[in-house]
Amino acid sequence: MADLKNVAPLEDFDWEAYEQGDSNANVSREAQTEAYEGSLNKVSDHDVVDGTIISINKREVVVNIGFKSDGIIPTSEFRYNPDLKVGDTVEVYIENQEDKKGQLILSHKKARASRSWDRVNEALNNEEIIKGYVKCRTKGGMIVDVFGIEAFLPGSQIDVKPIRDYDIFVGKTMEFKVVKINQDYRNVVVSHKALIEAELEAQKKEIISKLEKGQVLEGIVKNITNYGVFIDLGGVDGLIHITDLSWGRVSDPKEIVELDQKINVVILDFDDEKKRIALGLKQLTPHPWDALDADLKVGDHVKGKVVVMADYGAFIEIAPGVEGLIHVSEMSWSQHLRSAQDFMKVGDDVEAVILTLDREERKMSLGIKQLKDDPWENIEEKYPVGSKHTAKVRNFTNFGIFVEIEEGVDGLIHISDLSWTKKIKHPSEFTQIGAEIEVCVLEIDKANRRLSLGHKQLEENPWDVFETVFTQDSIHEGTIIEMLDKGAVIQLEYGVEGFATPKHLVKEDGSQAQKGEKLQFKVIEFNKDSKRIILSHSRIFEDVQRAEAREAREAKKATRKAAPKEEAPAVQNQAAGTTLGDLDALAELKAKLTEEKSEAKPKAKKAVNEADAEPKAKEPAAEPEAEA
Repeated sequence: MADLKNVAPLEDFDWEAYEQGDSNANVSREAQTEAYEGSLNKVSDHDVVDGTIISINKREVVVNIGFKSDGIIPTSEFRYNPDLKVGDTVEVYIENQEDKKGQLILSHKKARASRSWDRVNEALNNEEIIKGYVKCRTKGGMIVDVFGIEAFLPGSQIDVKPIRDYDIFVGKTMEFKVVKINQDYRNVVVSHKALIEAELEAQKKEIISKLEKGQVLEGIVKNITNYGVFIDLGGVDGLIHITDLSWGRVSDPKEIVELDQKINVVILDFDDEKKRIALGLKQLTPHPWDALDADLKVGDHVKGKVVVMADYGAFIEIAPGVEGLIHVSEMSWSQHLRSAQDFMKVGDDVEAVILTLDREERKMSLGIKQLKDDPWENIEEKYPVGSKHTAKVRNFTNFGIFVEIEEGVDGLIHISDLSWTKKIKHPSEFTQIGAEIEVCVLEIDKANRRLSLGHKQLEENPWDVFETVFTQDSIHEGTIIEMLDKGAVIQLEYGVEGFATPKHLVKEDGSQAQKGEKLQFKVIEFNKDSKRIILSHSRIFEDVQRAEAREAREAKKATRKAAPKEEAPAVQNQAAGTTLGDLDALAELKAKLTEEKSEAKPKAKKAVNEADAEPKAKEPAAEPEAEA
């Protein structure tokens, strides 16, 4: 109070003006305006300055930059920072000091953008944690607003666990780390996952250090793949392989577990270096083989479902985790091994007989053909020798046809037992695979489970009749149907075929007979046992020529013998009373006879030579056999 007594009033203070409310009455308006403007910041359009938040609402943020009026910025420009509050200092860009309404126009977005590239590079170099606003989804990830720059957030960098719904992140403000910048294209890649990996890595080391094989832990199903299930053990992931989900076969892990499900798992193995943890689910329950009915034995009938198919057989699950194999050879009594898919398919319910059972090895073999009687048990009664049946052609070989009379009963028709009359080179000329054929049982081989069958035996042997028709030297009309190196095959009546060698195919004019010609043929050999008929066309006219030559020779021979017998007595009689004149006549007659004999000798010699050159009536037994 003492100090107040020493304060003297201003001598030039206008108290009258003060009472009237004009405290600056003695100061000019220009001076006041100058003093006021001097107290304000001097700013220019397009400058970036700091401002203070003085109020916030849903639509606008009011910012004081020390100018004569406050600026208004849309709240949307601060969506990257949801923690914005009154009193915070922010960068603003002066777009216009005064619009038509006298309002200061500011932009926070442009202020950030003007320095954004420098700041984002600083964040990369300093490994700085920054905030960004997730604007929208894009192919493979999200678009994030960082310092006013649109950065790319890959889907794999959102979180350490796979993301099933990207849309839940749109509109959120999150922390990120700049992981990559393309300076040429000004592309920025950010990661949220990188922020939590370091923390998780420390957690993993701590968790793995406490793990033990056989330990049972609780986890949450994090991801399901076609090869197994990933379990979150509280900061570290483990994998349950599909084979460790159940003692039975699993085609899809989703049949056993579902996402976000809490389950107990057992630790099977783990790798400290690679931080891999192998988990098991089925190991928490007893093995099904241990719970298998103790009374189950070989020969019992069981029911199950086909779970796996292979060419060699089918696996049947008779109980969860207990399977038996039906080999394809145990699916049918047939000797023809086929694919198991011909008998059943995955998902089929089947009944089978236990063939082998090994509880220690946990193996079981089954069979389904045993549900039917073995057709070979009473084969002699069902298919006696001489009985006739209808069979199905299964396969061809060069020597015959394999057929099946019924499932499990196979037989062979030898190629020689297909036809009595035709020479068949290959069974495909006679029938086709899959066709039905009539057969006659010729022989039973029970040990090898094979039947010898015949087709031609269904009819009488026509060669018994042919023997009376195609007698030796008989002549028949035939057509050449095939030409071979050793001769030709000739089609005769009654469907029978014969064979002729090239020398027997020479026609009377000297030309050779050709395929398709219809000619007369003489039978020169008939062999019933080998079913062979040897024919000749040339023998027909050759035999006529030989007969004519023979008749000529016999006529000349008779002439030669008759002439001396008639003239000899005359000579002898004349000799009884011979005279010189008689002797001359006798000499003349003798000379004449001598001349006739001289002329007859070459002709006889020629006839003899022709007779010697004439072929024998019957061909030798080594005549070539028909090769039709």
